[in-house]
Amino acid sequence: MVVLFLGFILSAVVTFFVIRSARAHAHFSADADMSGPQKFHATPVPRIGGVGIVIGLVASLGLLWLLRGREMLPGVMLLICAAPAFLGGLAEDLTKSQSPRRRLFFVAVSAALAAWAMGSLITRTDIPGVDWLVSFSAGAVLLTIFAVAGVANAVNIIDGFNGLAAMCVVMMLGSIAYVAFQTQDPVIALCALAGLGAVMGFFVWNFPAGLIFLGDGGAYFLGFYVAELSILLLQRNPDVSPLCPLLMCIYPIFETVFSMYRRRFVRGRPMGMPDGVHLHSLIYRRLMRWAVGNRTAKVLTKRNSMTAPYLWLLCMMSVVPAMIFWSNSLALGGFVILFGATYMFLYARIVRFKAPDWLIVRR
Repeated sequence: MVVLFLGFILSAVVTFFVIRSARAHAHFSADADMSGPQKFHATPVPRIGGVGIVIGLVASLGLLWLLRGREMLPGVMLLICAAPAFLGGLAEDLTKSQSPRRRLFFVAVSAALAAWAMGSLITRTDIPGVDWLVSFSAGAVLLTIFAVAGVANAVNIIDGFNGLAAMCVVMMLGSIAYVAFQTQDPVIALCALAGLGAVMGFFVWNFPAGLIFLGDGGAYFLGFYVAELSILLLQRNPDVSPLCPLLMCIYPIFETVFSMYRRRFVRGRPMGMPDGVHLHSLIYRRLMRWAVGNRTAKVLTKRNSMTAPYLWLLCMMSVVPAMIFWSNSLALGGFVILFGATYMFLYARIVRFKAPDWLIVRR
């Protein structure tokens, strides 16, 4: 538990100083564009929250290295491999000039480094046909890079509201730690707890006040970290079903896949074009009716922070079954299907202005 608290305290302190010094670096670090389809803040806010998270995590894993020696080598190697993903996203946060394709390229570089240096590869999926593909080295490498980049991009997509992405990542890391402890794998469990503490240090400033954002650097780093810990959990523990990590992360993954389908086949637009009709955007605009028409900064911030808990519950619907049935592929597959059906039902009701009354917050 020491590493969890160390990561939390250091991340919280560093993030606090980033917020306090915002005037000095706002021309580089702040998100001043409030006109985009996924912009929901009222004033410019620093978007380099990933800095505090990375520093807190480095300190926690460094302490583990000193206490447990070479046993914690996977955690240290994972941080080294994560550098391109984090720096590629941080470059966008500071320059606002990096294309999504370039940022995802750096995530892919990180995934390739982890595959080469750590042997971090997806070699089993319990999905017919895909298992045959990953039986070949080239297939395993390609699927791993695609999956890691996909999860990183998915976390970035849900990073639109105060506390949303951060708390979802906390749930995922907590579930990874739980399953790792169940399988007697303290290395993965401690790496997950160290990450959880660092994210919580950021979370206290991000929710509910929205004083700082994850930014692309933080979102891509956390997506990479969660994806790689999931792969290592499977590699080191044959009893864990490959569908367990999939169910843990299904909310941001399904959000991304559904958004790509909706943009390309429903709206006839490029898959990568940002829009304002993600599920979290619809909840903000159509369920938070008590704030309709009021554009003051205080009300917008409150309305923003009230959106995330809806999605936390949705994320919990997948994380909890993944923790309970972590070794049962049949049950996990059933919950994956159930989650997809639930998501599409809620989306269809809300987009047609037919949301259930119990979901709607009124004045």
